[in-house]
Amino acid sequence: MAGERGIPIGPVVAALGAVLLVVSLFLDWYEDVSGFTVFEFVDMLLVVLALLTVFSLAAGLGLVRATVTPAISLAVAVFAVFVIVVQILNDPPAVAGDGGPAKDIGIWLALGGGALMATGALLSSIQVSLAVEPRKRRGEERHADPEATTRSAPTARVDEAAGEPGSSRPLSDPEGPPGSRRPGGAPGPERP
Repeated sequence: MAGERGIPIGPVVAALGAVLLVVSLFLDWYEDVSGFTVFEFVDMLLVVLALLTVFSLAAGLGLVRATVTPAISLAVAVFAVFVIVVQILNDPPAVAGDGGPAKDIGIWLALGGGALMATGALLSSIQVSLAVEPRKRRGEERHADPEATTRSAPTARVDEAAGEPGSSRPLSDPEGPPGSRRPGGAPGPERP
């Protein structure tokens, strides 16, 4: 259709995951230790990966030139998930010890954000989009051009006596003109 526009779902989901990943770095990944505090290099790597994903959103929506292909976005997202899983399985040196501190909410939000990034990149690579067709509401059509309403009013005249548009029959003759047919197919009465 002429007014139909496709909104790519993949970049939106991936960007949502990227934002969740960056927010998780401000939260505690381990008991009383945030993501930015516990890491030396991994935190900045995750921020860069999240920013690349947001850039791919802008490219997917056509806001910037598409320099990031969906395959690169998928590789970036999978690498981000890999980095997060490594941190879940292997505690960083700052918190390593006898069993280390317990994992906290930040690390699980980071994993969820990475998973959303990977899902969005996958949806982007298979080009899934949401089709949107803007339509006017009934009230908007009527109020769009006030002069059109006044111009069309005389042409859409309703004969209030007969109750039908454009009718000139009197109420006393419900059958119609002589020789006309009734709705059931029977001919109307003849008039002298």
